[in-house]
Amino acid sequence: SMPSEMLMKIFSYLDAVSLLCVGCVNKYFYHLANDNGIWLKIYSSCFQQKRTIWKMKSEQTEAVSLGCAALHDGKPGHWKKEYIFKQIAAVKTRVMRLVKPVDPYTGLPCKNKEAMKASGLSWIIVLKDKNGKEHVMEKANISFKDTSVTILWYSRNWPCLDILSTLKLFGVMPLLPDQSRAPSKNGPRRRSLIAEYHLANLTESSVAVGADKLVQLFRLNPGLLVGLWKGENEIAFVMASLHYHQLLERSILGSGTVQYALPPNKPVLDDIDPEYGLHDYSLHLDMHGGSCSYLCGTFKSLFCRKGDIENGYLRLTVIRLKDNTKHLPLIGTVGLSWETDVFKGNVKDCCVMDVTLLDETGKPFWCFSAPVYMELSSKASSLYDYMGHIYTTDYADSEGKVCVELVWLEETKEYFIVNLVLYISTKRVNNWYGTNY
Repeated sequence: SMPSEMLMKIFSYLDAVSLLCVGCVNKYFYHLANDNGIWLKIYSSCFQQKRTIWKMKSEQTEAVSLGCAALHDGKPGHWKKEYIFKQIAAVKTRVMRLVKPVDPYTGLPCKNKEAMKASGLSWIIVLKDKNGKEHVMEKANISFKDTSVTILWYSRNWPCLDILSTLKLFGVMPLLPDQSRAPSKNGPRRRSLIAEYHLANLTESSVAVGADKLVQLFRLNPGLLVGLWKGENEIAFVMASLHYHQLLERSILGSGTVQYALPPNKPVLDDIDPEYGLHDYSLHLDMHGGSCSYLCGTFKSLFCRKGDIENGYLRLTVIRLKDNTKHLPLIGTVGLSWETDVFKGNVKDCCVMDVTLLDETGKPFWCFSAPVYMELSSKASSLYDYMGHIYTTDYADSEGKVCVELVWLEETKEYFIVNLVLYISTKRVNNWYGTNY
C-alpha cells in the first residue's frame, strides 16, 4: 500500500547488492528496483567522475549533466546490466592479471590462491534427482597443493543415491565482489559449470578405487570421488580434485549451463615432424592423499620417436624399469584421508595423482588431477635390487593414459616407482599441432 514514490526514495539509499536482493521479493519490487535513475547513480559513483557537456546559448554557458541524458537511454534495467557487466569484467581483469606470472617448473600460474581470493571463488555441487528437484551442497573443506585444489563435501542430509540422476560441479562467485569484506553466501552469486556427472548405476559405471571399514570409493572422470557407506547405497562424502590448469577459467568464465572451452592452441613454427616425434616435453608429477604429500617431482627432456607411436598413442617413457638410478620412493604411508561430521578414515593404497605435462614451449599440454589406487599385480619382481610385490597404478581419459609400476619393499614399508610411462593420444597431438601422426 506504500506509494511507489516513497519506495523509490527508500530504494535510492540502498547499495547494489541490497538493491538486487530487494528485486527478488516480488514483481512490483523487481520493477522498481530496475529504475535507471537509481542504477545510473550507482554506476557513476563507481566507474566515472561526474562529467558535463558545455553548450553555448545566447552569451550564456549552460552545464548539462550526462546523467540526465543517459536516463532516457535504454530500457528499464539498462544501467543495472551495465553496472553488473562492468563489475564482472573488472574482476576478470584483476584475476587474469594475477595469474600472468608462471612457475617455470609447473608451467602454471604462481598466484592461483591470490586469484581465487580476489574473485571470492568457491565451489558447490548440485545433485538433481529423477523428479527434477535440486539439492545444493555447499559446506566443504578445501586444501591447496602445488598444482591442484581438493574439495571435500560432507553432510548428514545427503539425498538417497537411488533417486539421484546427475551431479553438477560449479564454481561460484559473488556477482558483485567487495574486496573489503568476505563474500556473503546470502548475496547474489553466479555459477559457472565445471563438470557434470551421471550417477545412475554409479557402482557399475564408475571405477572402484578402494575401501576401508566404513566407506567404499568410486571415481568418475574428471577428478570426482564419491564415497559410499560400506554395504549401503548412501553417500558419505564427495571429493573433487581440480587441477589448476583451466580451473580459474572454468570456475569464472563459464555459464551456469555450458562449460568454458579454452581457445585452440596456436602452434609455434618448429621442426614438428611425424618422422621425428615429440621432443623436449616436461612432466611435473604430484601424488598426495589429503594433508600428506607422497611424491613431488619434475622430469625434463622427455621425447618419443616414430617407433614409439602405436595403436593411436605416442609413448613418453619417464622412468625406465632397468634404470634404477631414476627409481623414486613414495614417502610415507600411502592413503587417502576422508572425514564426515562424525567419522573419519584413511583408505590405504589410494591417493590423488596430479599430472602436468608441458610441451616444448612450456605450455600445459595435458593436465589432470584424479584419485588413483594401487592394484596388486600377479607378476613378481624380476629386479635384483627389489624383492617384493609388484603394484600397478593406471589412469586414462580421452587425451591419454598413465601407467605406473611400483614395488612394495616390506623391510622399509615403502613403495618405489620403477616404471612410469605416459601414452598421449595421437588425436590430441594432431589437434594441438595441426599435424597428422
